[in-house]
Amino acid sequence: MKKFADLTIDIDLKKIKFVIFDFDGVFTDNYVYVNDSGQESVRCWRSDGIGIERVRNLGIELMIISTEVSEVVLHRAKKLKLRCIGAASNKELLVREECSKLGIPLEQVLYLGNDINDIPALKIVGVAVGVGDAYEEINPYILFRTKKYGGRGAVREVCDLIFNANNGNYKSD
Repeated sequence: MKKFADLTIDIDLKKIKFVIFDFDGVFTDNYVYVNDSGQESVRCWRSDGIGIERVRNLGIELMIISTEVSEVVLHRAKKLKLRCIGAASNKELLVREECSKLGIPLEQVLYLGNDINDIPALKIVGVAVGVGDAYEEINPYILFRTKKYGGRGAVREVCDLIFNANNGNYKSD
């Protein structure tokens, strides 16, 4: 048993071979800024990149699956060197397809989401996690919530948990 986000639950994060993230509300604080030309921008947590790199260096696959059709998502994914699928209308199907392509069982997938459009994916993966400020409707489908909120370190928190698990160094506050 390990302690995660003030909960003691039995999760072996060493088994994780694939981490999939939603974007809006996970990498971002769920705000969108629109200028007078209609261009959108969002706010992300810079330290997420360090967490992602640490997990990538463990040989774990990572990607973003977003419902949004947005250049913002694609630019951030490119900067973080993450594969990204946008305009995802069926996240369950995409998760299944990506796992099949990579030969990774669903049980070895961690999915981090925040809203009802993530429920189909959360229901099928081995480790389903919500960001700290996720909508309550996802509670029946997640194992735990991060201490950090979306766009405020939740991605880094999950990456650090995985990294520390693989180095025999679980940390909790």
